[in-house]
Amino acid sequence: MAEPVTGRVPGTPGTTAEGGPVETAEGGPVETVEAGPVWKPAGTVRSSTRTLRVRVSAAIVLLIALAVLLVPPLAQLDQQAVDLSAKLLPPSWAHPFGTDDVGRDLLLRCVYGLRVSLLVGLVAALVATVLGTAVGAAAGALGGWTDRLVMRAVDTLSSIPHLLLGIFIVAMFRPGVWPVVVSVAVTHWLSTARIVRAEILSLRGRPYVDAAISGGASRWRVAVRHLVPGVLPQAGLAAVLMVPHAMWHESALSFLGLGLPAHQASLGNLVQSARGSLLAGDWWPTLFPGLLLIIPTLAIAGLAGAWRDRLNPRRRSELSL
Repeated sequence: MAEPVTGRVPGTPGTTAEGGPVETAEGGPVETVEAGPVWKPAGTVRSSTRTLRVRVSAAIVLLIALAVLLVPPLAQLDQQAVDLSAKLLPPSWAHPFGTDDVGRDLLLRCVYGLRVSLLVGLVAALVATVLGTAVGAAAGALGGWTDRLVMRAVDTLSSIPHLLLGIFIVAMFRPGVWPVVVSVAVTHWLSTARIVRAEILSLRGRPYVDAAISGGASRWRVAVRHLVPGVLPQAGLAAVLMVPHAMWHESALSFLGLGLPAHQASLGNLVQSARGSLLAGDWWPTLFPGLLLIIPTLAIAGLAGAWRDRLNPRRRSELSL
């Protein structure tokens, strides 16, 4: 009686290591079925792509945070030091980003500029989120004529272009960081107020809110204990998405000469001062500050997209179909 064969040679289904057919314990040949293509669900591929995007975005954000926190104190170099003998040098090992039109190291200037732009973006996003959350929560919780009055004011301010309103606000102060922060915060709380109000109106119809009101809870207690905590995740997402928007707004104001002083490094000032070099064919003074505006924007958007999918499981399940 033939012994059962357990091993198979890869690539030759139905044969033994000696080349003969595979036989069972009863001596009959084994019928083999060649494997067909393995189909993967589309949701699995999209999920892996989304996970990769989140990991890359998190790595970029971490690298940017380490750069703005560690490079200035560790470099021990003056980013304002002028060396006319080394002006407009192309990227090299000594100067990875090259030098500008007065010989300053562009890598160090870009790191300092990114540091200032991130500071403006974070503080302005925080102030705008707090203001928008307070206004939207008050309008949604109080309702009635208060809601209508507040939302008509929000619609009126939204009809004014953000940049024009920001220019008007900055023009009333001396150039500096805090006028830009005030300008960005005052012009960017409107969208957060709309989001928070819509979420408050949705939460007001939940059963636990009706139970709290039926139990004798005051309107203030219902708002503080049930409504405001329910909108904090949406408000946090709005704040994260507002950071790159505020950075671009600050860069636009500085590019127009209305934001930070010209001697202070910011991404908008770097791009503005590099216009003449770009016309002369020197591309690096414009390219690298521009990349440091685009790359953080894409990285933060990737993380915010993952956060949005977690807040809305139904949308995430629809995307995976």
